[in-house]
Amino acid sequence: MKTNVDLLQLVECIGDAVVVADAHEKIVLWNAAATRIFGYSEEEALGSTLDLIVPERQRQRHNEGYSKSMATGTTRYGTSLLKVPAKHKDGRTLSISFTVGMLFDEKHQANGVAAVIRDETERFAEERALKKRLSELENPQ
Repeated sequence: MKTNVDLLQLVECIGDAVVVADAHEKIVLWNAAATRIFGYSEEEALGSTLDLIVPERQRQRHNEGYSKSMATGTTRYGTSLLKVPAKHKDGRTLSISFTVGMLFDEKHQANGVAAVIRDETERFAEERALKKRLSELENPQ
């Protein structure tokens, strides 16, 4: 793709987090929105594994999926929006949605992933409250 757009500037100016991790889950790119969403500075995040933001109870499933994607070079979340919990630096749970793309080396071997992540915590809480209110109205006591 030929473009005159400065890709680093693009990554830094968008409101969604852009996180890139290598084949070993080490974070190699962390934009300003990732800092705002997750609370970790770029310096804290770079070189850390994705365990930084993956809640303990989801780690095994995440690690298995990541390993499978690195082995096969495929992911089912490239065009599907994945909605999962994540963890903030201060320990609170976030609700995030993201898509992920596979990255490849010159031999076409998978060597990482790029994720575009949105914080859906507030919207998720509002949706849950509306569902609860609707249930209360449908089933008065």
